[in-house]
Amino acid sequence: MSEQTATRARALATRWLGVGLAAVIAVVTLGLGVTDRLTLYISPETVWFACAAAVVTLAGAIWSCTLPLGEEGDHGHDHGHHQRQGVEADDTESGSSATPPRRSLAGVGAVTGGVIASGVVIAALALPPASLSVELAMSRAGEQSALFAGSDSVALGVADTSTFGVGDWASVFAASTNTSAYDGAPVTLTGFVTPGSGDGVNLTRLVITHCVIDAQTAALPVTVDPDDYPTGQWVEVTGTVRADSDGKLHIEPTDVVAIDEPGDPYEY
Repeated sequence: MSEQTATRARALATRWLGVGLAAVIAVVTLGLGVTDRLTLYISPETVWFACAAAVVTLAGAIWSCTLPLGEEGDHGHDHGHHQRQGVEADDTESGSSATPPRRSLAGVGAVTGGVIASGVVIAALALPPASLSVELAMSRAGEQSALFAGSDSVALGVADTSTFGVGDWASVFAASTNTSAYDGAPVTLTGFVTPGSGDGVNLTRLVITHCVIDAQTAALPVTVDPDDYPTGQWVEVTGTVRADSDGKLHIEPTDVVAIDEPGDPYEY
C-alpha cells in the first residue's frame, strides 16, 4: 500500500469516527423523534432538545464533509513537521530509530474504540426500538429510592387521587402513616404484572425523570391470582384501595383486563 493510499485510508477512518458516527446517531434520533418513539428512552419534555441537538449535529456533519478529505489534519502541519525533524535528529544523534511503544498502543486503542463505537451505532440502526420496562423493573425490584420513601406529604393528603398514576400511589403506599385516609379510594391504573408477595401480584410501572437510566420501579400490591397473568403482561386494573388491619395498603380489583403495551410505557 502506497503512502498516499494509507494517508487517505486514515483520513477516511478519522472522518467516520468523528462526523460519520455523529451523523448516524443524529439520523437515528430524528427518526425516533418523528415516529414518536424517542419517549421509549427519554422524557417527553426533553424530546425537543434532543431533536434540536440532532439537527445541529447533522448540519455540522454535512458541512464538515464539504471539506477536502484530510484537511482536518493540515492544522499545525508545519509545526509538527519541524517537531518530527527535531526528534529524528535527536534519535540519529543517540543512535535510536525504534518506534515508541506508546504509539503502537495508541493505534490499537484507537482501532478497538472505533470498532466498539461503530458496533453500537450499527446496532442502533439494525435493532428496532423497544421498551425496557419489564426487564429494567425486574432488575431493580426491591430497590429503595427517595421517590417512594419518606414522611407524609400534605399535597398527597388533599390531592384528587383520581388523577394518580402507579408512581403516585406507590409514593402513598410507601410513605403514608395514615392509611385509613386512602381506604376506599377508587382507582383505574395501567401497568404490567410482576411477582408479588403472598397470594397477589404487583402492578408495576417505571417512573423516569429524564431518561431510562434514572428509571425507578413503582409497584402496587394487587389481590390477583398469580396464575392468572404471566410476568410482564400489561393490564388495566379497576378497583379500590384497601387498608389491611396492619395498616398496609393494597388494591382490591373489581376488573382486570389484559392489554397491549402502551405506546409510552413510562410514567413521569
